[in-house]
Amino acid sequence: MERTDAPEPLVRHFTATGFLAHDGYTALHWHRLGKWLPPGGHLDPNEDPLQAALREIREETGVAARVIETATPYVRGDRARVQPPVSIGIYRVPADSHAPAAHEHIDFIYFVRPAEPGPRPPLPAGDPPWLWVSEAELRAQAPLASGDREAPLPDDVRALGLAAIEWERHDRARSGTSAPEAAAMGAA
Repeated sequence: MERTDAPEPLVRHFTATGFLAHDGYTALHWHRLGKWLPPGGHLDPNEDPLQAALREIREETGVAARVIETATPYVRGDRARVQPPVSIGIYRVPADSHAPAAHEHIDFIYFVRPAEPGPRPPLPAGDPPWLWVSEAELRAQAPLASGDREAPLPDDVRALGLAAIEWERHDRARSGTSAPEAAAMGAA
């Protein structure tokens, strides 16, 4: 006899997110869930999480990005390495085009910066809106607005956005390129 009171098995999807940071700003967009979120999405078949994050950033923003190495991966022998994420979040998501019922996203979160030096690259115009959000705006803890889209930032988006900006600043210092120098190199 089949049990009818057993809960439905929980469906989980692997996703990847990239906090795209540059010169004191991070890129966020208005998501259909009514929140400001960084670029990201589902892993494609045969794709590792970092490949997915970089692909999603390019698809959603048009910006080619590179990872900011925040940790040294453990390498054993001749095995290929995958840059570890900054964090892994588990988020409950309502039914969508990927699943007919509520499900969870296991999200690999990376900090990235534009692959090419220069000024902040333009973000897509139109709907949904994209914004370069400043460090000051993230620290202000006020709702973020663009047109008729307004919502407080989720706490994890605010904290990770600030951390991505700080790591991008550190990565620039490590590479010996300040934001103005990078802009000048891009203009040369």
